[in-house]
Amino acid sequence: MSESRPYRYASHLACPRCEADYALDSLRQLCACGSPLLVRYDLTRLAATWRPEQLAERPWSLWRYHELLPLAQPEAIVSLGEVVTPLVELPRLGDDMRLPRLVMKDEGLLPTGSFKARGAAVGISRARELGVTHLAMPTNGNAGAAWALYAARAGIQATIAMPEDAPYITRQECSLAGAHLSLVDGLISDAGRQVAGFVAATGVFDASTLKEPYRIEGKKTMGLELAEQLGWQLPDVILYPTGGGVGLIGIYKALQELQAIGWVKGPLPRLVAVQAKGYAPIVRAWQEGARESRFWDQSRTRAFGINVPKALGDFLVLEALYATDGRAIAVSEAAIDWEQRRAAQLEGTFVCPEGAAVLAAARELSTLGEIPADARVVALNTGAGIKYPDDRDLGVPRLAADEALPIPESTTRRPS
Repeated sequence: MSESRPYRYASHLACPRCEADYALDSLRQLCACGSPLLVRYDLTRLAATWRPEQLAERPWSLWRYHELLPLAQPEAIVSLGEVVTPLVELPRLGDDMRLPRLVMKDEGLLPTGSFKARGAAVGISRARELGVTHLAMPTNGNAGAAWALYAARAGIQATIAMPEDAPYITRQECSLAGAHLSLVDGLISDAGRQVAGFVAATGVFDASTLKEPYRIEGKKTMGLELAEQLGWQLPDVILYPTGGGVGLIGIYKALQELQAIGWVKGPLPRLVAVQAKGYAPIVRAWQEGARESRFWDQSRTRAFGINVPKALGDFLVLEALYATDGRAIAVSEAAIDWEQRRAAQLEGTFVCPEGAAVLAAARELSTLGEIPADARVVALNTGAGIKYPDDRDLGVPRLAADEALPIPESTTRRPS
């Protein structure tokens, strides 16, 4: 950052539900009406002073878009090296799906191994700037890991609650970072109730999903990067794995802001929220034409990161889907498993289960004719597959030390 003017182009916090406004100069959680708050910017002034060519000499990190981020001072930045994640062409997988223009934005290359590093980088930076010394949050794994590690970097204490069957590596990340980690016999909603009680008893900062306004600002950099990587020409469809929905809300917010300052033209991409059939509150709400979702009982999916029975920002997710002529879709566990294997076999990419769910949704929508073959399609892989070790039987042969390796039928044998 080159300027030190407070808040730069950020102007205030706004409630998307009751339209109340709040100043940026103090800690805020939710609106008085209970809604999440969103950061608003002076987009008119920004449109008059900021140009795409100004990005040319900047480092390739999410901080290159600092005009659309909420920090007051550059020295407040807490960073672990947040790279601009690549857009990976998937020609063989795309041909297999009859989507030859399919690309994947691979968030697994970020610090902590998932897209959650974006929200943590900006959220923790702003928390430190506002004087937070201790935060608490529930998590399905990756968010808690990211916030625990970035909090350690910032010298902020973290209290994290996660379901006891959350991915083991994310538990390790929290524990090794020095967070006060508790495992809960239940879902993230149960962990959320325990965090709410802890916050009420202690007064520490509640960093739960959308209970502070700045995580979404980090997540929206996915949309800013994507637009720049495509030469400010927007794709036709963006598919996103949706639990709490902050990433999808953030991408929509980013594209709206770019549209307002004149950097992108034309209609916004169709946004597709992807869930699993064992957990699909957003899909059910979309099918009903509802503005909010209902709590999903007994939710379960291997794509653990999106297993959120009721999202605080569900009305914002659904608004984004309706506004872009998008949709929500649920895929099966078998499809998730198959697509994860297929992506590795055809493209050599080890996507997380949530990313595999997105690819499964792209295949299904192609088969249904809802995504035409000439569409430019972006699938979000939100984390590295190696963060999800499990003990599934992969059908790998086990050999004695003196046994020969089996020769696959497809192998060309040496002439005898």
